[in-house]
Amino acid sequence: MSDYLPESAMAIVAHPDDIEFGCAGTMARWAKLGVRTCYVLCTSGEVGIDTPGMTKEKATEIREAEALAAAEIAGVKDVIFLREPDGLLQPTLDLRRKLVREIRRFHPEVIITFDPGTIIAGDDYINHPDHRAASIGAVDAAFPASGQPLLYPEMAAEGLRPHKVRKVYIVAWGQADTWVNISQTIDIKIAALRAHASQMGDWDPTERIKEWAAGRAKGKEMDYAEGYKVVTLLDDEEWGKLNGKG
Repeated sequence: MSDYLPESAMAIVAHPDDIEFGCAGTMARWAKLGVRTCYVLCTSGEVGIDTPGMTKEKATEIREAEALAAAEIAGVKDVIFLREPDGLLQPTLDLRRKLVREIRRFHPEVIITFDPGTIIAGDDYINHPDHRAASIGAVDAAFPASGQPLLYPEMAAEGLRPHKVRKVYIVAWGQADTWVNISQTIDIKIAALRAHASQMGDWDPTERIKEWAAGRAKGKEMDYAEGYKVVTLLDDEEWGKLNGKG
């Protein structure tokens, strides 16, 4: 179990509802404990509603409204929509630049994203290519791009100084080494997921989400957990020096 509490955290994902499935319990827990939190959604999920007569423009409105409602339930007030094309997301240099801008704007201590290398995630699921693209973009923006002073000098004119991320939390299906106790926020996670009504339909996610979270918590002296592979880019001493604490 991890008792680590960052000062700030940013989740970078492909679609509305990705965070709710992956890490909303953690983000809600941290937000309740005073951590500055932010969501960055690379697409607005505009091809994810197949109702007859639906347009991308209308779907964008619906899914962005659902994402904002879900974030509010989790206590997250800062939500960024990059509006890259849903279903066609690529880990381009342009996406990296956009993500670096958001990292330099928000200065997160921790970035949470999905595993960019996971393609087959079990016997019944192929990881969405948008998930992989967003995760590659997030990892490449977190290190080393966001912390390099000579990269994207035009951002300095916007007052966006380089920023080095301390840790990257990778939402892990089977290779977690760090577990966050979400026993106090599991109901918030489920409520936030329900806010994505266009995706939930008649499905009640309660049983499945609790089953998954209980499985990750098994043997760890907690009821429900979210699991991560954590990459520590800056140790305590390095982080302290950068932030005037060393």
